[in-house]
Amino acid sequence: MSGTKVIPGIDRERVTAWMEGNIEGAVPPFRFEPVAGGNSNLTYRVMGTDGAEYALRRPPLGHALATAHDVAREFLIISALGGTGVPVPPALGLCSDPAVNGAPFYVMGFVAGLVPHDRATGSSLTPADRRSLGEDAVKVLAGLHALEPDSIGLGDLGPREGYMQRQLRRWSRQWEASRQRDLPVMDRVRTLLESRIPAQQRTGVVHGDYRFGNLIVEDGKVEAVIDWELCTLGDPLADLGFLANDWIDPGRPELWRSSVVQDGGFPSLEEMVARYAALTGADVAGLPYYRAMQAWRLAAILEGVYARYRHGVMDNISGVDLASLVGSVERLADFALESLEGGACPSP
Repeated sequence: MSGTKVIPGIDRERVTAWMEGNIEGAVPPFRFEPVAGGNSNLTYRVMGTDGAEYALRRPPLGHALATAHDVAREFLIISALGGTGVPVPPALGLCSDPAVNGAPFYVMGFVAGLVPHDRATGSSLTPADRRSLGEDAVKVLAGLHALEPDSIGLGDLGPREGYMQRQLRRWSRQWEASRQRDLPVMDRVRTLLESRIPAQQRTGVVHGDYRFGNLIVEDGKVEAVIDWELCTLGDPLADLGFLANDWIDPGRPELWRSSVVQDGGFPSLEEMVARYAALTGADVAGLPYYRAMQAWRLAAILEGVYARYRHGVMDNISGVDLASLVGSVERLADFALESLEGGACPSP
């Protein structure tokens, strides 16, 4: 890639000057490359002349809400988690002055490895690495949930109680604002979720989007957990519910896209849930509720994506199959209802 190529979202001259003055050891000139993936904050790979590599995170281009896509908050979180045993990229520097690059941004160490976001990446792993990765993904999540927020400086990250109530309010608004058709099952699920909110066993740091696609892995181990944009304080079992919905055992149907687990070699869903329970001491009997909430939440999110494509707010240059997107919303909603009515989570 040419060193003078225009990179949307990067003011090369100003960002270079800022990095040279604020990131210890950074040697310009830098090369910037967008990192594909994700639908929210943008990530860039930055390479120094000396071969050192960094990652830069900034909000999406043209975002409107001052409180949305809070990269300063992300930087606070990974800074606090560094050294706790939860693997995160090293936090190196935060630029809160939007005059430098049009929006705040932060720089962290670049963590090399594979992001196992789909079935194809799972197939590329050795059987031993699949088993090891499955076990380590659960161990890392349990380690995150074992942290005491006050002891790592995250005690003010969010309210400690009422997490599920807040989630239901937030995503209900999202659904009502973006729904493109009548889908009674979504309303039915919301009613059941609101009437069956379980007691919160404990408060912990909740990632909010813990799945294989947000892990960087190598040799069957989690090298870093990324994308902390939705992190807050709340009910840790919500993270377990989201991971469980991403844990598609061989022969089980997909909810919205393929999973790294699908070709086998990983611990089973039952083993995963049992391992989490053993590591944390959590009562996981109510997991079907959390799986239902996460499926319903994801359905609301995907409906919003569909609405933006349908109304031309997002250009469909990559040829997203809109009919498949619609089908995913419906499958997730149906799964949520099934989970609430029949208990879709196997007992550990």
